[in-house]
Amino acid sequence: MRLHVYPSKLELGKAAAREAADRIRDAVAARGKARIIAATGASQFEFLDALTGIPDLPWESVEMFHLDEYIGLPATHPASFRKYLKERLIDKTGMTRVHLLDGEQDAEHVCEETGRAIAAAPIDVAFVGIGENAHLAFNDPPADFETELPYLIVTLDEPCRQQQVGEGWFASMAEVPKRAISMSVRQILKSNAIICIVPDARKAQAVHASIAGPVSPLAPASILQTHANTSVYLDTASASRLPPETSRSTGSSHGTGASW
Repeated sequence: MRLHVYPSKLELGKAAAREAADRIRDAVAARGKARIIAATGASQFEFLDALTGIPDLPWESVEMFHLDEYIGLPATHPASFRKYLKERLIDKTGMTRVHLLDGEQDAEHVCEETGRAIAAAPIDVAFVGIGENAHLAFNDPPADFETELPYLIVTLDEPCRQQQVGEGWFASMAEVPKRAISMSVRQILKSNAIICIVPDARKAQAVHASIAGPVSPLAPASILQTHANTSVYLDTASASRLPPETSRSTGSSHGTGASW
């Protein structure tokens, strides 16, 4: 695991975007295409803004999958991850090869169909975040670390649902769906590279549990410690609870993030 800490989430986003762009270019140069997994949520705003602003990326050769979606939520709802990705990534890049999880259709069929598509070839790079309860995608604690199914139907726990209210996606807990489609932990780990973007002080405890704590289903994102090619991008706020030997490895405003 490579840990990069930057003074602000804007600098964090730019640095993560540079690595993402390099991995997309390298995959297209090597194989004529890149297969990526895209995350959503407030933590990805600066990263996706920076990534879509990088000129001359071969988006016409990129195939995209996404991590998760609420079951039963219309694509027109402000919290819809399909809406999020369309507005913040797909429309800005002109990508045409996208696999969006339709939570308004039969969820088991969506899991099976998208699962077959993602299993057809390796994923070059996955963009992920870490939830306030240390979830990875919508795999809340205790997460299933064993299933080989690419996508699962999951029940969202209360801290996860409360985070969605806190970020302003829903007006109240009553509005937050209780079930979702989520990419499985093991499917995420099958990616050749993982870029994990986690800004903000409200994520500091989850970052500590995921990076400095033991690998445990009770902190689902801790499984990233086992992946040989993971880069974690933090700002000083989200890194604030890490032990000194990790949190002192900080990046400059020029993006020279140090590794841990």
